[in-house]
Amino acid sequence: MNVTPMMQQYLEAKGVCGDAILFFRMGDFYELFNDDAKTAARVLGMTLTSRDKGENATPMAGFPHHQLDNYLGKLIHLGYRVAICDQVENPKEAKGIVRREITRIVTPGTLTDDALLEPRESNYLAAVALPGKKETAAEVGVAWVEMSTGRFFSGVFPTARLADQLARIAPSECLVPEESNVVPTHLHESILMTYRPAWAFGKEGAGEVLKRHFETMTLEGFGFGDQDQLAVCAAGAVLEYLEETQRTSLLHIERLTPYRASSTLEIDEATRRSLELTRTMRDGRRDGSLLAAIDRCVTVMGSRLLGDWLSNPLTDLEEIHRRLDGVEELVLEPALARDLRESLKEVYDLERLLARVMTGRASPRDLGYICKTLERLPHIKAKITSRRSSMLRLLEERLDLCSEIRSQLAEALDDSLPLSPRDGGVICTGFNADLDHLRGLAAGGKQWIAEYQKQEIERTGIANLKVGFNKVFGYYLEVTNVNRERIPTDYIRKQTLKNAERYITPELKEYEEKVLSADEKAKDLEYELFGQLRDAVQLDAKRIQQTADVLANLDCLLSLAELARERNYCRPQVGESAVLRILDGRHPVLDLKEIEGGFVPNDAQLDSESGFIGLITGPNMAGKSTYIRQVALISLMAQMGSFVPAREADLGIVDRIFARVGASDELSRGQSTFMVEMTETARILNTATNRSLVILDEIGRGTSTYDGVSLAWSIVEYLHDKIGCRTLFATHYHELTDLRSSLPGVVNLNVAVKEWDDKVIFLHKIVPGAADKSYGIYVARLAGVPREVNERAKQILNQLESEHLDSGGNAKIASKKERRPKTDLQLSLFGPHEHPLLEKLREVDVDETTPLQALQLLQAWKKDLHDEGAPGG
Repeated sequence: MNVTPMMQQYLEAKGVCGDAILFFRMGDFYELFNDDAKTAARVLGMTLTSRDKGENATPMAGFPHHQLDNYLGKLIHLGYRVAICDQVENPKEAKGIVRREITRIVTPGTLTDDALLEPRESNYLAAVALPGKKETAAEVGVAWVEMSTGRFFSGVFPTARLADQLARIAPSECLVPEESNVVPTHLHESILMTYRPAWAFGKEGAGEVLKRHFETMTLEGFGFGDQDQLAVCAAGAVLEYLEETQRTSLLHIERLTPYRASSTLEIDEATRRSLELTRTMRDGRRDGSLLAAIDRCVTVMGSRLLGDWLSNPLTDLEEIHRRLDGVEELVLEPALARDLRESLKEVYDLERLLARVMTGRASPRDLGYICKTLERLPHIKAKITSRRSSMLRLLEERLDLCSEIRSQLAEALDDSLPLSPRDGGVICTGFNADLDHLRGLAAGGKQWIAEYQKQEIERTGIANLKVGFNKVFGYYLEVTNVNRERIPTDYIRKQTLKNAERYITPELKEYEEKVLSADEKAKDLEYELFGQLRDAVQLDAKRIQQTADVLANLDCLLSLAELARERNYCRPQVGESAVLRILDGRHPVLDLKEIEGGFVPNDAQLDSESGFIGLITGPNMAGKSTYIRQVALISLMAQMGSFVPAREADLGIVDRIFARVGASDELSRGQSTFMVEMTETARILNTATNRSLVILDEIGRGTSTYDGVSLAWSIVEYLHDKIGCRTLFATHYHELTDLRSSLPGVVNLNVAVKEWDDKVIFLHKIVPGAADKSYGIYVARLAGVPREVNERAKQILNQLESEHLDSGGNAKIASKKERRPKTDLQLSLFGPHEHPLLEKLREVDVDETTPLQALQLLQAWKKDLHDEGAPGG
């Protein structure tokens, strides 16, 4: 089939972009053809037409070029990849068909445009590298980059923790080797999986890509050694993908940072979900999460960094105190904090602005925003000079004023900037003499046109004669038909209209060329000067990037200080001891939703002396789940360097936080609610250490009562005897409260209630001791369960309780028996066998044995006999 040269150009571009939807620029429109057009019509509601008629009709859809961000954003949000094929040649200068090239391939993980990004959230592209094709290997390499800011990380992690790491990073796109299923299936719903050839993750190729980009001979200078080879493979795959899709400079990615899990508090996927750190469980939104509750940042850079701080709490005590010192100084100096926050309100998103500059996509307004941001730096630097806290001093030291580029931008850029550098009006008057001259010619020519029209009206006597302009014919003289007889002989007819004629004259044509030529030359010169300014910003990129990082860190500290003042938070005492003591602690999210003073604060104390396992019983709806969550959140906030919602807090560093809270199932993976619960519990029991913090809610409720009680009982014993970590265990199994008598590290707590006039009042206060009721039947009545059902439930409850309690009201559960080592001796039932005590008796020298020694021997032998006769002995 014959195709036009333009369609041949389209087919060539389509062959390059693979499965991406191709936006093909044709004049003022982007066009889509064939299957791409059908897809756009189906998912975007675009009108489907056809380029040709008949049997060979080509499906076609399109939209105006200025609506690119709108349609691009919708497709990316739906998980599609989109290739942009632009005109890369000036149509006026083209000989034949205009040259077009794919300028970038846009995917969910490679976005840089503000219109497509959530300003306060990071947007990561990740990659997972395997050792060959061994998906069962113990370790994997993971790399992740924020294309819009240039932040680039890589590390090696246990394969079993891959889901946890991806949940922490929360990438929008993940690169994995072809035919690989190493990433858990349930993550495919929230992350676009892009499959890449195995060679993209190869050891040699990945290393070469990275060394070429960073212009180094080795990666050891970044902190990567032989043990980090998988991390290098993953990072190389990321960079190779960016080079393939972006087709522009990636110089804003200036370093690769090794990620060491040991320096951060580990939080698994289930715990992040249960604690709703950055997303709510119900709808996956930021609103309602802990991050949304504590974010008081005035810049989007600060908000993104605060999200990273929250997702990666520290375990380095020195670094924790450095942040806390910085927050405390800003809390104690509110005037300073207010001044700095006001200054930061005038700061733009320097990180993403710089990324657009480095990738060649910056607009004049972007340079203007950079200039305005840099102009605020001297005031900010002066305010944080000579501070007490080491972190503020370090930020002041690293804050580069970038004076040269700031002055250059301020002198060059006009006050009112256009969106496109091709539109003119970018450079202010007085910056460039040649530009001023061309503008003067253009402006003078336009003035001449006005005077020429006046002159011709006087010469011809045609009062309604006017000089006009359009892109096709240029300048012209328009005369109505009724004045046709007055037209001078030097007028040359150019165009006939219904009621008028249009003419040109040699004199008008000469001045038109001068005007248009000067105007066009001025715009070309402005575009050239804009390019020089953009290049100058690129040369200072490292300094500007460092300054952006300083501003983001400062904004985080100010945000935490503002939060502490606003909500009356205290500075936590964070140390190495295994203690957890909180006075009047509050849930940081729910405290905001209650009316002032409406949230009931509670204490918490877990340590070796008072008990390191808190067993909490009490009514439904009384606040057990809230209480255990708030303790975990307070600990986490302290280790991110934040003040906490409490009157006092003394917290020993934890290495991991585990939360098994709430019911969920994963039916698509064949796992019931109870299976998910037990899987998450198994992970806790197998990986928690004595430095961990564990919160458990209603373990065992997904199975029969007896199974549930048995499991819960055994789990508490294991946490107490084998792990010894700080634990809060909320349960309705009142039988578990008897563990206090056999496990010294267990302390019983309950939620106080008041019964009055056949009603139950929940006081939401945690007090010492065990509860004897759950009031579930009362809650059922509040929910509207029929009275008959409730009354029958009471009868059944009384019967069940009487059957599994002894006369003292305690659960009939046997105490734990320790297994004893078997003896080699087996006494015979059919013949005499000398007892081992006889040999011991023969060895005793009676003459040399004192009365006290004899008594001690008798006690020892008596104990031996007792142990042999005990069950299981």
